[in-house]
Amino acid sequence: MAKATTAAKTSNPVVRYVRDVRAELRKVTWPTREQAVNLTVVVTAVTVAMSLFLGTFDFIFSRVVEFLIVTF
Repeated sequence: MAKATTAAKTSNPVVRYVRDVRAELRKVTWPTREQAVNLTVVVTAVTVAMSLFLGTFDFIFSRVVEFLIVTF
């Protein structure tokens, strides 16, 4: 009987994988809705700030390169 149980558990790796994943996901401490919203706002704000920062420098450097090409 023990052999059949062991063989059934190890015979299908997909089933074993899904069981292991579910077991690990039960151990996760999930954020509350408020934490998730706050972190989303932070990530969005940092993304917008960095895109503005990089876009500004890209614009400045492109104008400098354009000026150098036209001048020389």
